[in-house]
Amino acid sequence: MTRMNPRSLIRLRKTSLAALLTVTLSACAVGPDYTPPPPPALSAAPFVSAQGADFATAEPETHWWRIYDDPALDGLITRALAANTDLRVALANLRAAEAVAAEAGNARLPQTSLTANGSFGQRQMPLFLPDARLGGSLGAELSYEADLFGRVSRTIEAARADVEAEAFAKGAVRLRVIAGVTQAYLAACTAAEAGTIARSSVDLAADSARITGLREAAGSSGRLDVVRAQSLLAQARAEVPPIQAARQTALFELAALMGLTPQQVPEAATQCERAPQIDRAIAVGDGAGLLRRRPDVAEAERRLAAATARIGVATADLYPSIKINASVAQAAGEGVSTAQGFQFGIGPLLSFSFPNTGAARARIRQSEARAEAALASFDGTVLTALKETEQALASYSAAVTRRAELAQAEASADEAFALANTRYRAGSIAYIDVIVAQRELATLRLARTQADSDLASGSVAVFRALGSGWRE
Repeated sequence: MTRMNPRSLIRLRKTSLAALLTVTLSACAVGPDYTPPPPPALSAAPFVSAQGADFATAEPETHWWRIYDDPALDGLITRALAANTDLRVALANLRAAEAVAAEAGNARLPQTSLTANGSFGQRQMPLFLPDARLGGSLGAELSYEADLFGRVSRTIEAARADVEAEAFAKGAVRLRVIAGVTQAYLAACTAAEAGTIARSSVDLAADSARITGLREAAGSSGRLDVVRAQSLLAQARAEVPPIQAARQTALFELAALMGLTPQQVPEAATQCERAPQIDRAIAVGDGAGLLRRRPDVAEAERRLAAATARIGVATADLYPSIKINASVAQAAGEGVSTAQGFQFGIGPLLSFSFPNTGAARARIRQSEARAEAALASFDGTVLTALKETEQALASYSAAVTRRAELAQAEASADEAFALANTRYRAGSIAYIDVIVAQRELATLRLARTQADSDLASGSVAVFRALGSGWRE
């Protein structure tokens, strides 16, 4: 066994101690260590508004728009995710944050620079030397910051949290785009169906006006019945333009979400004449799952983490900053009076703002206040997520009930109008009874189509509030 020289052993111990001290100090990052805030009390409980048969307790569908079982809708969403302008902005913001994080991570590496200069000119020289001469130098510098108090590590921590926050922000935009496309498509479909119903009401009113005119000509009906029939026809016609405008508005919205101009409305959307229906209970999960899924909640939590890390960045300014610098240079030039030769140097650079720490402490207070604001924003985002979900569930449940009642009322009104029309033609009732029955039928048909639109909108609101479907 070879014995080590005592001096070598001492040097080895000193080297090991210095390395251990450096590692220990570099791991000592000042400022608070981040801990995710706990969720509010009772936030993990089942939803208050999800007690009916319209909802299930299972976890929500990942690709929830496929519940509608409409290939045209699937294709529109795929195209929108590839071309939406808001998603392009979110992606660019994410790439910028990744670049900032890469810049922050580069601070862990030694920083290098090369310098070179040359000159030709006149200096104050002895009389026997030329008035102008050549000169120049070439050098390299290397510096490394010993991250004793965690300024670099906290900066990297904050930058990485910003990247994650931007990724979740992109997810939130993705969810909005999917929900927006679905909403616009369903709105266009329900408006197309409403337009068909409104035009059928116009045809029915026109037929009644025609028959009333014939009865007047035959002397079996008075002028009053004719005027009433014409008034009812005009009212039915007046319902058509707003419905057409609503459909166009939805189609234009859909085109914009897909990165298209209004002249490029997708043909698949213009051909939809009836909105697809959901034939199952919507799976909603619980509050705990909601807070894990919602991208806006995750984004707010990452913003809080970044703000907390920046407290450490500001706190590190209260302590000394140590850099190890090394440089080499080669100078050359004409004449005996011009500096020539090789130069090198190595040594530490210590910077410390003590005792004037007022500016550093002010920056710490700024960072702490921003962290408090980020915490309040996170708490507000959590409460908003819970509120929006409960509101969407309650509205959807009410829309389901209202649509069912209106469908039943429409069927009864249709039967009542058929009976009134038959009795009027048989001469057993006055025409005013037919007008009342026809007006009720037209009103209930439009109300039912509006209920269909509200139900479709409510289902999209539920899916968007549940926060699923944004992960790629």
